[in-house]
Amino acid sequence: MKLNNQTQLSEFLLLGFSEDPALQPITFGLFLSMYVICVIGNLLIILAILSDPHLHTPMYFFLANLSFSDICFTTTTIPKMLVNIQTQSQVISYAGCLTQMFFFIIFSALDDFLLGVMAYDRFVAICHPLHYTVIMNPQLCVQLVLLCWAITVLYGLLNSLLVLRLSFCSHPEIPHFFCELNQVVHRACSDTFLNDLIMYFAAVLLGGGPLAGILYSYSKIASSIRAISSTQGKYKAFSTCASHLLTISLFYGTIIGVYLSASAAPSSASIAAASVMYTVVTPMLNPFIYSLRNTDMKRALKRLLTNASWFSQDFLQSLHTTGLQALGRSQEPVTGLKPLPRLT
Repeated sequence: MKLNNQTQLSEFLLLGFSEDPALQPITFGLFLSMYVICVIGNLLIILAILSDPHLHTPMYFFLANLSFSDICFTTTTIPKMLVNIQTQSQVISYAGCLTQMFFFIIFSALDDFLLGVMAYDRFVAICHPLHYTVIMNPQLCVQLVLLCWAITVLYGLLNSLLVLRLSFCSHPEIPHFFCELNQVVHRACSDTFLNDLIMYFAAVLLGGGPLAGILYSYSKIASSIRAISSTQGKYKAFSTCASHLLTISLFYGTIIGVYLSASAAPSSASIAAASVMYTVVTPMLNPFIYSLRNTDMKRALKRLLTNASWFSQDFLQSLHTTGLQALGRSQEPVTGLKPLPRLT
């Protein structure tokens, strides 16, 4: 494929949300708060899983990877938007736009694939509990995650290379707060048939594939749960899937809502506002979903925070002790020196 960008384009304009100056501080504070909550919440999930040996299981291994992907997912878009609000600028460089688009494709698709892998994990745990440890061995878990990474990186590279061949008019405006693939492609002045073909094909294959796997897994899970005789057994089996089901509903529900709102009211503000749901809100809520209803996770988080509190207290106490010792040594009389001669 010959890559030739026929224009000397240097930047894009991100229209984002409302340009009303009075709303800019509110928007900045709101998104900064959501970003901080998202990063801290997902980071606590990862640290809790790493620090607790009881959570070294396939389900929590995939959850740690999902939390890492969510941190990267939001970091791809939100910091640049906050910088633009702070500097009152809508500009993003051509290289920066393509880089942001590349990583956004990777981590959005990675979330999709990890949710599918987690559904398969729940399917094996409920439908084949006696063979769970044999099937979901550590080697398979690592291979599944690496496969997800490989597919998403290749998909991101393919779309980025296809965008490089496009020609753009001067100062193209993107009706979004980040460089979303579809919006970037449709700002091109050259033919985008191949780009559209790849995007729609990938949406069916890469988006529909994991979704089909999720639906199949949960259809089998539902059949297995119905076959359980005791009510307590049914509740216990369903509770292991409740958090994952809620995350799936949020992820796919918000994405569908974005495209429905975009087709119904295709304005920059409406598209950007709808996209916030799956780019910021869903990654921010995932730590709460997986911790509030999960006894093991709550216990691990409590132990992690307790250890962190003890460490900070010991660290401050050691600093205080060291400071007192240094102060005490400075006030000790100096010995072994001869007195100075008197001046007459």
